[in-house]
Amino acid sequence: MRGRPRPDGDSQPAEQALQRVTRAQQGLLGRILDIPQLARVVPRLQPEVLHRVIQTCGLEDCAELVALATPDQLLRVFDLDLWHGDRPGLDDQLDADRFGVWLEVLMESGAEAAAQKLARMDVDLVIAALAQHVLVFDGASVSRFTTLDGEEVPASRRGDGLGCEIGGYLIEPRRTGPWDAIVALLLSLDEEHRDYFDRLMRGCRTLSNSGFELDGLDDLLSDREQDMFDLACDRERRREKQGYVTPAQARAFLQMARQFHVGDAAPPGNPIAGAYFRAIEWAAPVNDANDASGRLPASSDSAFEPPETADAIAAVVDLLVEAGVVPPPPRALLDDPRAASRLALIQAHMQAAADADHAAYSQRTEELGFLANTIMAGCSLQARAFTVREASDAAAAICNLGLENWPSTLAEDFLAGHDLVSVFQGGWTVLHRGVCMYAAERLIDVLTELRCGDREIQAGLDALRIELATQWRDGTPWRAREALDVIMPLDMPAWAALVGLLDECPVIHAGMDTSRGTRPRAVSATDFEFISENRQIASVHRFFQTLPETLRGSDFPCA
Repeated sequence: MRGRPRPDGDSQPAEQALQRVTRAQQGLLGRILDIPQLARVVPRLQPEVLHRVIQTCGLEDCAELVALATPDQLLRVFDLDLWHGDRPGLDDQLDADRFGVWLEVLMESGAEAAAQKLARMDVDLVIAALAQHVLVFDGASVSRFTTLDGEEVPASRRGDGLGCEIGGYLIEPRRTGPWDAIVALLLSLDEEHRDYFDRLMRGCRTLSNSGFELDGLDDLLSDREQDMFDLACDRERRREKQGYVTPAQARAFLQMARQFHVGDAAPPGNPIAGAYFRAIEWAAPVNDANDASGRLPASSDSAFEPPETADAIAAVVDLLVEAGVVPPPPRALLDDPRAASRLALIQAHMQAAADADHAAYSQRTEELGFLANTIMAGCSLQARAFTVREASDAAAAICNLGLENWPSTLAEDFLAGHDLVSVFQGGWTVLHRGVCMYAAERLIDVLTELRCGDREIQAGLDALRIELATQWRDGTPWRAREALDVIMPLDMPAWAALVGLLDECPVIHAGMDTSRGTRPRAVSATDFEFISENRQIASVHRFFQTLPETLRGSDFPCA
């Protein structure tokens, strides 16, 4: 491990001084590693916090922190770090290359320590990830042998000479990257954790089979595909209990919300939201929202922590908040100074719910958390993932829009007896139909009439119109996003505005309100606001009234 002192006492002070200089150069990570009692602090960090540190400082540089983490922590961190989707809203897939990096980082603390930590983790996860790096066969099945006729058959090898025998199994590489670390780790598992090693090898051996003969009579998943499916389901169950929403559930919820009947006086409950709240295991509330211990898991011996350990824990949390790795304690919607008048309606109703029934107010707050999680898991913003803050802001804005368009007059204490999930669905429907679908339909009309003297641009405009019409019929105008690039040379602000309005979660870009006389040539992708009021939708309608003139006034001759 880096930073390990030498036995020579005379050289120890000089080496420690060198370590301090090196860590100072490392910045945040160096400051974390210099905190006293770190070995007692790291095991108490929430896995999400530990993952944020690893993301910020780089996994390869965090070997000392990883060595101090518990197997349970690492399993939760793996749930966050090893799974990635091709784009927001799609199901996550296990990243084999990232697992290889983790193995090499674990091995920095020594093969014995790495094997001990791995042997206490979920063997199914390790099998699925390791099987993407190695092929495993019974040693006897590939050994050299002599037939009854005296013919000598050589050993069967598939690799490039890198294979080796460990514990009666032949191991061959599928990927060469972490091969040395894998061999050293398996040797240690074979020696110190034989039962776990056998389970691991048997699982990898099953996944190393070439497959079944194709007879056309069935369409079954292969062992590898079935194993990965089961592993993903296990991960989703763990994350559901922690309050996460799976991408599949989020996509289904948002699609159902686009078809919500706003005119229903008493809309039925959403089955996905209902199942979520039945399944989730709520954590015990923290007494003080600003208490740093709220960022740390409960510990059976937390009451007996010495003062120096408690001080070290507080120092780590303060340091991470200062560096922006961990956000400061969240403020309630009612107290958020960033929520301006555009959220006045939901603020007023949340305040009334808090005054009338604190339990109902707590439930509304939990529902806002579910909605933000759903947006993050199942929706994209400008073809990227939402940040936590953006998802929270979007959920509040859409609920405000839903309250403004509720079919009946709302009592002051409406939210004391009514859920925010239905309110969100009403706002999401208005946003989809009144902004996204409306913008697509109006743009199709504009493109039908618009003619550009540049042949290449005109061909792009025709392609955009055809693609947008197809996606409009399917109710997914945002899938024509790439074809919108043809608008960019005609008018950059108009293009930015259209990209925002035709998104899965429509937003109003600053380019929409820029006057023609002062139109900039460049725009910022982050300069937008979420739609929370009908007056913003009215401004969208005004934008499309002037859009034909705007496009005709470009540098390219259009009529």
